[in-house]
Amino acid sequence: MALVLNVLWFFFAGLATAFSYVLAGVLACLLVVTIPFGVACFRLAGYALWPFGRTVVERPTAGVVTALGNVLWFVLIGWWLALSQVVYAVGLMLTIIGIPFGIATLRLALLSFNPLGKEVVSSAEARGRYVPVVR
Repeated sequence: MALVLNVLWFFFAGLATAFSYVLAGVLACLLVVTIPFGVACFRLAGYALWPFGRTVVERPTAGVVTALGNVLWFVLIGWWLALSQVVYAVGLMLTIIGIPFGIATLRLALLSFNPLGKEVVSSAEARGRYVPVVR
């Protein structure tokens, strides 16, 4: 079932969503200081392309520096990524078939607020070892 959802997601929402993350990642990598933000953008782009069957979990080693990085992330990148995701989710929810994809896009918008200190793992691995952040 995850394969079918991922294929539909890829065409209805995945490409556009991943493109916004890749664009933000490329812009973040232009400056040396913001390269960690670019890496986070690329990680989110991979998750946005193929989200079903995977989940995002807290990294146990994340600390104060990660929290400060998330604040800086929100100010520089996070708010407009989340805003673009919300606008796209509303567009998806205008159709009946797009409602589940719109909800998934809203979950990605929440993740856009503070992605540092999180990692993407398979759902099976997450059930055994982690508490999921985005369901």
